[in-house]
Amino acid sequence: MAYLILDRDGVINQDSDDYIKRPEEWIPVPGSLKAIARANRAGFRVIVVTNQSGLARGYFDINKLNAIHKKMHQKLARLGGKIEAVFFCPHAPDDGCDCRKPKPGMLNEIRERLNISLDKVWFVGDTFSDVQAARSAGTVPVLVRTGKGEKTLASDNDLTDVQIFSDLASCIETLVNGKN
Repeated sequence: MAYLILDRDGVINQDSDDYIKRPEEWIPVPGSLKAIARANRAGFRVIVVTNQSGLARGYFDINKLNAIHKKMHQKLARLGGKIEAVFFCPHAPDDGCDCRKPKPGMLNEIRERLNISLDKVWFVGDTFSDVQAARSAGTVPVLVRTGKGEKTLASDNDLTDVQIFSDLASCIETLVNGKN
């Protein structure tokens, strides 16, 4: 069984510095949902890992987060796609948890729960913290230019081992066609 791990904000949906607080604010990046459905048809099980500190900050509650994810799942299902699971960190940056990216806690939990090796699994993100989490967990770090991707590329961070794509659609096209 093949797996693909995705960050949410900036990769699947448009990001917002004001946080995605309600389902109405969740807007897919063009082509992202079709790309996930394509990955599913090619035999990939898709899992999402996402920092959601808006919970700890009181910007939204778990019911709103669930409603946002329900919208994501429903829109994807209409295209024949499916996200197997959504792992999220509800903590604020200073809470000291192990699940908040750049720490690898959510990725390690996937490894343990599914009893799989992550060394060939792509983790697609748009920030350097996604890259750091991927490296720490031993997944393949992949960066898209959507969301905060361009800002990440313009930084002084070392991205030499990172595959870079314009968006999730081009990333999945390459993954599905085995051109990595």
